[in-house]
Amino acid sequence: MNKKTMYNLTYGLFVLTSACDGRDSGCIINTAGQVTSEPNRISIAVNKANFTQELIQKSGRFNVSILSEAADFSLFQRFGFQSGRTADKFAGFADCKRSENGLYYITAGTNGYISATVWQSVDLGSHTLFIAAVDDMEVLSDTASATYAYYQSSIKPKPARQPAGKTVWRCTVCGYTYEGDELPADFTCPLCKHPASDFEKVTL
Repeated sequence: MNKKTMYNLTYGLFVLTSACDGRDSGCIINTAGQVTSEPNRISIAVNKANFTQELIQKSGRFNVSILSEAADFSLFQRFGFQSGRTADKFAGFADCKRSENGLYYITAGTNGYISATVWQSVDLGSHTLFIAAVDDMEVLSDTASATYAYYQSSIKPKPARQPAGKTVWRCTVCGYTYEGDELPADFTCPLCKHPASDFEKVTL
């Protein structure tokens, strides 16, 4: 079985935001899509380890900002490589506004946003699947949406060259490298928090 077959599926990229009890947060997701048009409902899947998932569980509301090809890597660093439990991801961040539901959406590097209210949730083990009713949405630009493939080829920085003769394991999400002949099965990327299954072996 070739696990890389999953990479051939088409994914968009989004900043998912929510708030509860006076705390705002957001995270990067690649699973958002329309599931019905009448009534208009969308689905998102969020890792339970993300603080944003907790906020959605409590508040029942979220915004999805659709990342475009104008997005730069700093957006991924801000919303993907740190935890909302320990960092205020909106501190010093000017490229956002609040929508009618009171939640932030991202105004730079995006081409639209959708505001939604949770209708149903499904426990998927590591993730929660939220089915939600669309309350509001706006187009912000006509720049093409950023796919996961576009992120890999054009947004994510290229990894630094490693010395010859070394074996490294490279995170396919953010590019972090771990040096060693074997990668521990329980290893988690210190930057983007993805598991060992998202690393690939590179022999130089």
